[in-house]
Amino acid sequence: MAVTATKSAARSSPAPSRTGPAAVTAALLLTVAVLAAIDITQGTAATDAEAVFKALTGRADAGDASVVIASRLPRMVAGLLVGAVLGIAGAALQAVSRNVLASPDTLAVNAGSYLALSLLAVTGISLPLFASTGVAFVGALAAAGIVLGLSGLGAGTVRLVLAGTALALGLTAITEGLLLLFPQQTEGLYQWNQGSISQNGFDGVLQMAPVAAVGLIGLLLIARRVDALALGDDAARGLGVRVQSTRVTVVVLASLLSASAVTLAGPIGFVGLCAPALVRPLARRFRAFARGRASMPLAGLAGAALVLGSDVLLRALVPADTAVAVPTGVVTSLVGALFLVVMATRLRDTTAAAAPDRLRIKSRATFLTTTAVLTTVLVGVTIAAVLLGDSKLLLGDVVNWVQGRASQSISFVLDTRTPRVYAALLAGAALALSGTLVQAVTRNPLAEPGVLGVSGGAALGAVALVTTVPMAGSWSIAGAALAGAAITAAVVFGLAARGGFQQNRLVLVGIGMATASAAVISLLIVLTDPFNATKALTWLSGSTYGRSVPDVLPLAAVLTVGLAIAVVRRTELDLVSLDDHTPRLLGIGLPRERLGFLVLSVLLSATAVSAAGWIGFVGLVAPHAARALVGRRHVRVIPVAVILGATLVCVADLLGRTVIAPSQLGAGLMTAMVGTPYFLHLLVRSRR
Repeated sequence: MAVTATKSAARSSPAPSRTGPAAVTAALLLTVAVLAAIDITQGTAATDAEAVFKALTGRADAGDASVVIASRLPRMVAGLLVGAVLGIAGAALQAVSRNVLASPDTLAVNAGSYLALSLLAVTGISLPLFASTGVAFVGALAAAGIVLGLSGLGAGTVRLVLAGTALALGLTAITEGLLLLFPQQTEGLYQWNQGSISQNGFDGVLQMAPVAAVGLIGLLLIARRVDALALGDDAARGLGVRVQSTRVTVVVLASLLSASAVTLAGPIGFVGLCAPALVRPLARRFRAFARGRASMPLAGLAGAALVLGSDVLLRALVPADTAVAVPTGVVTSLVGALFLVVMATRLRDTTAAAAPDRLRIKSRATFLTTTAVLTTVLVGVTIAAVLLGDSKLLLGDVVNWVQGRASQSISFVLDTRTPRVYAALLAGAALALSGTLVQAVTRNPLAEPGVLGVSGGAALGAVALVTTVPMAGSWSIAGAALAGAAITAAVVFGLAARGGFQQNRLVLVGIGMATASAAVISLLIVLTDPFNATKALTWLSGSTYGRSVPDVLPLAAVLTVGLAIAVVRRTELDLVSLDDHTPRLLGIGLPRERLGFLVLSVLLSATAVSAAGWIGFVGLVAPHAARALVGRRHVRVIPVAVILGATLVCVADLLGRTVIAPSQLGAGLMTAMVGTPYFLHLLVRSRR
């Protein structure tokens, strides 16, 4: 027995041989070299290996030499540099946080850099590339500090990633608002945000290389202290390691690396997540790779291979003249989103699904008073939304319009404004009801159509139809949105159901699907209409601009049916939200009820997206607020949540089109600014 145990331990321990690590490193170097060579030959102009060799040796004509030296070679070197620094940054963040899902993307580092550079562009201040890196670094460090302060570094759970993703959504919403408000100052930032390694000469690479070198050398110098943290905080302190200062130093250096990559090529998504994951099995097999001084450079090689491989794959599958406009980051985001979904299904979730809130019993008088007050507020907000805008009206103008006695100018204003108000009210109500249903079914307080990727899937379906069939009608767009939402929901709920709808798994799978949807939407916009980024931003920001009465009819029909079903089945909804055993004891088919409510939730969110675009966090905030006000019985929660959702979106739409008139901001951007702090608050509260 002892001999058997010894043999098993020997088999499971990392191999001490130096031949294996050397062979693996050589294979990775060879892979990167091959990809680099192929990448140089790809582009709009036909350039074979012989022409590249002649250009590098100075024997090519001026045209070929210019293409290779000024464009192809800088692009390849930028891909190497960006991939390497992101891979190293991701490996460092994962090591110091003991979290396999930590990366510059999931910790909002890239989003912080993007916002900082956008603010710089808005001011009109032109800084050298090196100074821009400092601005991006400040934004990255601030975002990372907020995330780590809210979730803690040593948790070792996906809570860190949830906080980072929520903050990234909020920061991205602010940034997209800036892009819409200042289109001239921020021209080209939308495409840049997708991440592109294309360069015009070596200036950018030469300026960023020293910054990346500083970050890499700093991480290698403290690699031993990072290795000690893997043993646990107490063990690290016993070895004389200053735990807190080591973590802060690693975060600062990783943010510096990420900022240099963002400044040079824009946010290249998920390289920092995937590259360390590719190296991790090697560390388990070879002892040499288990140490940070070896694993970090190896992750850098894997990151370089990912970026160059994505660029090579993109240019091999997409025609050369189109591939120029497609950012490399779209491909890495798709790969990373798939990776995140796979990782989420394999991670152990220490937080089991639970009832959204503790049982609260409120009096009937409290419910009636709350409903009356909220209804009054909703009526007031609706009246304000009709009267206020780029041109202000009076109640008498509305009365004359209803009676058909208004002037032509007033009729024109109300004919265009009232459908926007209808869309905002109905979309808010539908999203609130959808969130109420999905939170009850999954018993997950973080579940919401936007966070779970359902709204993203609906937006993808709608954008796919709009970009390919510009003259598509309202019902067609609603059908396309429903198809996209249904496919996404099937994937998200199907994967999460295998683990009993555990909180972290469900939300992480949804985040992965939402990321993939956003990447495909960007790809569609670039491929079909590369000069109209405003179209994508307007849709993704949840705008009611240009809506007509026929556009909201599908939503009105679905919301009416959904409310009727939810009210009739309110008792079953209460039972499903309790636990798995009570419904079965009472003879209720739990799988059938759960599936029915989820289908209704998907239908509501899809039609809401088709009518008003991608509006997030309403399905999170409204049900929570309703339960806090009137308890958790759904006969009371449903009407209050619906009123709150309609009010929230209507207020967001009103503020978006009046506060900075004549410029406008989408309602989705406004709700994201409100919903992000609320989501972070829920994370902090659940941790406590």
